[in-house]
Amino acid sequence: MGLFGLFGSKDEREKNHLRKLAKKVTEKYGPPENRQKVIEQLGDMGTPAALSTLCLRFTVRTEPGITDDEEKETARRLLVEAGEDAVVPVEGFIREQESGIAWGLRALADVAPAEKVVEIVTRELARLGRAYTRDPEKKLVLLTWLQEHHPDARSTEIEGALLPLLEDFSDDIRIGAARTLAGLAPTEAGREALIQLLLRDRDNARVRGEVLEALVRLGADVKGYRPSVEALLVEPYYLDREGHVKKRA
Repeated sequence: MGLFGLFGSKDEREKNHLRKLAKKVTEKYGPPENRQKVIEQLGDMGTPAALSTLCLRFTVRTEPGITDDEEKETARRLLVEAGEDAVVPVEGFIREQESGIAWGLRALADVAPAEKVVEIVTRELARLGRAYTRDPEKKLVLLTWLQEHHPDARSTEIEGALLPLLEDFSDDIRIGAARTLAGLAPTEAGREALIQLLLRDRDNARVRGEVLEALVRLGADVKGYRPSVEALLVEPYYLDREGHVKKRA
């Protein structure tokens, strides 16, 4: 057997090496210097696979918290320094991982145009909206990012990603989707979906209040549903003559 067969191909050796580095960079315990060395090593390597491995540092929380934040900030900085080369690895991280997504978005926002980030976030929300997830954290992070960074965006693709989330099992997800939708000037389908959520969650005061706030913000009317909606209204909400949801000052 030759040396090639004995030690494997170059690609196989690189994959094995990165697997070992991934284990080290996500090790919660032991000297922090070990993680910090690997973080710098991955940044110096700079290959797509190395940058993908570097992103894994965002997925674990270590103690003390100040050291954890410093290490994650270093990882973020190295990704930003990699520029466009980091876009695909960070996008893959956001798609594949459940935790650490907020750090990934921060890095992505510094290496990709805002429109590209919106596209990535929207695509991932659309995927998650069609799948059951036990932990709502990732959906919440993505929804919050859209609310905070692009509240005035107008896109039928974004609306299409949000509508299934109005039927999510989590109150927080339904609320987050309603809030985000209220910043998009939604179509008739969006207006209809918000009203349907209001009627479904008529006994859930928290969700009901958030949906009413969204309808107020949109200046939406409840055409076709006036009697049903009016029966749910409590102060300070009311319907004007044209059937728009209003809120008294």
